[in-house]
Amino acid sequence: MQDVIAFIDSNRKRFVDDLVEWVRIPSVSSDPSHAADVKRNAAHLAAHLRALGAGRVEVWPTAGHPAVFAEWLVDPTKPTLLVYGHHDVQPVDPLAEWVTPPFEPCIRAGRLWGRGVVDDKGQVYVHAKAIEAFGKTAGKLPINLKMIVEGEEEVGSVNLDALMRDHRKDLAADFVCVSDTAMFGRGIPSLCVGLRGLAYVEVFVDGPALDLHSGSFGGGVQNPINALARMIAALHGDDGRITVPGFYDKVRALTEVERKEIAALPFDEVEWLRMAGAPAVVGEKGYSTLERIWARPTLDICGITGGFQGEGAKTIIPARASAKLSCRLVPDQEPDEIVRLLQEYLAAIAPPGVRVRVENLHGGRPYLAPTDHPVFEIAKRAFSKAFGKPTIFMREGGSIPFVRTIADATGKPCLLMGFGQPDENAHAPNEWLDLENYHLGIKSAAYLYDEIGRMA
Repeated sequence: MQDVIAFIDSNRKRFVDDLVEWVRIPSVSSDPSHAADVKRNAAHLAAHLRALGAGRVEVWPTAGHPAVFAEWLVDPTKPTLLVYGHHDVQPVDPLAEWVTPPFEPCIRAGRLWGRGVVDDKGQVYVHAKAIEAFGKTAGKLPINLKMIVEGEEEVGSVNLDALMRDHRKDLAADFVCVSDTAMFGRGIPSLCVGLRGLAYVEVFVDGPALDLHSGSFGGGVQNPINALARMIAALHGDDGRITVPGFYDKVRALTEVERKEIAALPFDEVEWLRMAGAPAVVGEKGYSTLERIWARPTLDICGITGGFQGEGAKTIIPARASAKLSCRLVPDQEPDEIVRLLQEYLAAIAPPGVRVRVENLHGGRPYLAPTDHPVFEIAKRAFSKAFGKPTIFMREGGSIPFVRTIADATGKPCLLMGFGQPDENAHAPNEWLDLENYHLGIKSAAYLYDEIGRMA
């Protein structure tokens, strides 16, 4: 391992340069105008993995955007690790808030800035560079390794289930490692052992057939924006709990041991608020901030549309209004059931004079890792070797649908070994990657491969 680590240290700058080249490709999966860029992005990654000596590299088409598969099979007696990542990125809006162009990466204050640097291209390259280090020094990896890097994570991994079914044999492995999460804090090696799921819907409220003069019709017909506002206000009680009937029926409660473990973490709520730029914490009463964002479900309004949006005044009763709703889910909630409950409740609380339709946009199931499996202690040891500090277990409030998909499909434990930061702006302007984390992440991946290779 000494030669492997020395290679990683001596190639530190080039590893960043290689990542910069990939980040320049605007692989925004939600924007049809970037479909060709997503394909070009997949081809770029495939070429890079071929150059690293993969025995097999393929770009797998889907009904949407392509995925990249690669494998290094070195010894049938050794364990096989499947590494997951994604090569698509979030939209960049609002563009005016970026300090530097999102697809022209630059380094400032020890950070690499650009869309996709941490979510998830930098984390994919953590593994690519660890693979390179073994290839250039030892000549081969100490384990069998496979990579699946999809192109639709940012749009809900809509074709991943079919991809998993079609390539079940190709993706067979003993363990899975997902690097698409954040660490608890800078310099704190952290294994994520829980992810929330997601149910995302859009509610449409229609009133009159067309926009009406508010003087002629105001007070006589229902205003869809007024109706939608009343409906949204009715989704939460004063205690922060969601009022949708049945919403909490299948929520798995935190155990007292879990609550004590979370409370023992070095969480600085004041600093967390500073990073968020928010004046105070809010949420469901009876739970700490970490408990609320890791292990309790939510319902948030992500956007609302309706009526006149131009300069000046226009006195109308709008014909329609809509809102996008996001529910983060916890074990053992099911996205389809939550969508059904939302549809029923929104229809029930709609005031007279409007028609309501709720469309299911996408979702994903929550995941909780079996931390008593020995591979988690192995991963903690590998992480600690790279960072020189004890590794902690944590959860994350975000969603990665692939994790639950592959856990259910394979029955194998998933290591959520991420190298981001909580305030890295992954879905916002000015996304950044801590370059020290990137470097230590490559070392962590190398140590992980070595530790797994030593398993009985």
